[in-house]
Amino acid sequence: MNRREFAKRRQRLMDMMGEGTIAIVPTAPVRPRNRDVDFPYRPDSSFYYLTGFDEPEAVAVLAPGREQGEFVMFCRESDPTAEQWHGARLGLEGVCARHGADDAFPIGDIDDILPGLLEGRTRVYYAMGHFQEFDKRMLAWVAQVRSGRRGSDRGPGEFVMLDHLVHEMRLLKSKAEVGAISKAVEVSVAAHERAMRVCRPGMWEYQIEAELLHEFTRAGCRSAAYPSIVAGGTNACTLHYTSNTDRLRDHDLLLIDAGAEHDFYASDITRTFPVNGRFSRAQREVYSVVLAAQEAAIDAVAPGRTVDDVHMAAVRALVEGLIDLGALKGQVKRNIEKDKYKRFYMHRTGHWLGMDVHDVGDYRIDDQSRVLEPGMVMTVEPGLYIAPGDEKAPKRLRGIGVRIEDDVLVTKSGREVLTAAAPKSVDDVESIVGSG
Repeated sequence: MNRREFAKRRQRLMDMMGEGTIAIVPTAPVRPRNRDVDFPYRPDSSFYYLTGFDEPEAVAVLAPGREQGEFVMFCRESDPTAEQWHGARLGLEGVCARHGADDAFPIGDIDDILPGLLEGRTRVYYAMGHFQEFDKRMLAWVAQVRSGRRGSDRGPGEFVMLDHLVHEMRLLKSKAEVGAISKAVEVSVAAHERAMRVCRPGMWEYQIEAELLHEFTRAGCRSAAYPSIVAGGTNACTLHYTSNTDRLRDHDLLLIDAGAEHDFYASDITRTFPVNGRFSRAQREVYSVVLAAQEAAIDAVAPGRTVDDVHMAAVRALVEGLIDLGALKGQVKRNIEKDKYKRFYMHRTGHWLGMDVHDVGDYRIDDQSRVLEPGMVMTVEPGLYIAPGDEKAPKRLRGIGVRIEDDVLVTKSGREVLTAAAPKSVDDVESIVGSG
């Protein structure tokens, strides 16, 4: 992502904000893992989206019309002693030179400087509620200006949630953003193929997870986009299973939901396959229903269609399949109206994908399902989860959990399945599992 990309985003946001306003955008704090150890640092997604700056202890300020420059950064100063212990800091000069800040100030001086930037501004755009400690400071700065203690009572009279504007911007991906997601996808496809090739009965779920992480890291993706789900057998019926501690048994299915993160953009792929490389008859039946539902849902992704169109395409196909399997009885329409299928399919068919794996953006506008537009990226991930203790389900199906997930870009003419290279047909899956 080059510097111009971030500058265009900031300018677009300021154009929407208008004159006389100001946006305050802090990054995420460092999170302690345990004594003397922090979690690996990742900046707040919206902060990074606007700045491209990935160091902690930073605040971006956008002030349309400010004579000295509209983009101000507060960040850590260069400190040779601290850098010897914890690595290089870009510093004040660096953040101006590399990231295009018009001014940069030490983060330690923010209490003295930021109230002055608020003076004369009528409206503050800020994401209240994300970082509670910073919320308190934000309110104190505004109160200080409005009280006249700085010789001025021309402080902001209105707070506006920044989220709505930035989230709408993030929902429509640029060419560069699609490129970043596509790189994450490329690495993730290779990781899923690697997991399929090495899989054998008797391995442990965490050993398969290790293969995924190895492939992510060797390709330069230092982080997974989310904790990997490696769910063998009945564990696949737990939607967000992340323990990954059980042994893989012969004749079981393995559901893997895993994706790499590249340049702070996520991928999200799910594949389900037989541990021993061959679907049983019941497994193949359930898998085929889910695959048909996913293909129907993907076909529904196009400009002018809605999020609900995609979901309902999957639901109709799943209900038809469940009736054929003997898991549901009666008419398709009746089963949908009465939510009978939710015993086996309890989640939506997809979500937005971007800097966050469950990315930002409204799914409904004025209580109507969102219309799809070119540049949106979404997952399509129907599944069936037939609990092992469900005595109403056909016995041969109990304990089978299947989900198939792809990442789909809405284009001007329809759709592009970014993850199409990941094997998912029955024949392709059986030919690759255990072949490594």
